Amino acid sequence: MRDYIRKRVVDVSLYIVKTNATVRQAASVFGVSKSTVHKDVTERLPRVNEALANQVKEVLELNKAERHIRGGEATKKKYSRNRKVS
Repeated sequence: MRDYIRKRVVDVSLYIVKTNATVRQAASVFGVSKSTVHKDVTERLPRVNEALANQVKEVLELNKAERHIRGGEATKKKYSRNRKVS
């Protein structure tokens, strides 16, 4: 694995653990695609740092469990804005 990829993998992973960020949030901060972040943390990270990979996995599982709540909040916010405009 090239050094710049290894560095990105570790940087993205530390960011996710530190901020409990979603894959989408991490991708926007680091300027890469969601697919790249996902591949970095699920496939490449375990080869680089197993302990960090387990921490990231916990955060991603938590985000996955909470995503239906975030989606509902986003929809609620969207429609409450439309109601105020009308």
